Amino acid sequence: MAFWLLKSEPDVFSFDDLKARPKCLEPWNGVRNYQVRNLMRDEMQVGDLGFFYHSSCAQPGVVGVVRIASEAYPDPTQFDPSSPYFDAGSRREDPRWLMVDVKWEADLPKPVGLPQLREDPALADLLILRRGNRLSITAVEAAHWKRILALAGQSPKSSR
Repeated sequence: MAFWLLKSEPDVFSFDDLKARPKCLEPWNGVRNYQVRNLMRDEMQVGDLGFFYHSSCAQPGVVGVVRIASEAYPDPTQFDPSSPYFDAGSRREDPRWLMVDVKWEADLPKPVGLPQLREDPALADLLILRRGNRLSITAVEAAHWKRILALAGQSPKSSR
């Protein structure tokens, strides 16, 4: 099993929005970065766990746990001219952009804010903390996964 961190701006789509969806399931659409697309296509597996991270807000940080609920498949927004994610160069017979479905897995007892992540020496090499990293999905090492759960006050076994 792999671990991930998925970023979303809460005013666009929040962890509470995910919990309110039917079956607590939502397509993770709108990704327009080749590196992230390749992670979804080549490395993400159904059943993997991820942290839901609120970004570009007053209190950015890890707010919950999600499960990857589908293999990567074509993102239909790339074909919709009315979508902000429309890509005129993408073709249905050879789609450029992919997405996965994510499912609410668990609330955390308390969020783990960006300052707390930055201050923890055990998380010094967490990908999201690297200067210049703007990827919406990043891999999380097992040791980092366990440490963030501990900071959130949750047992690693309760979110597997």
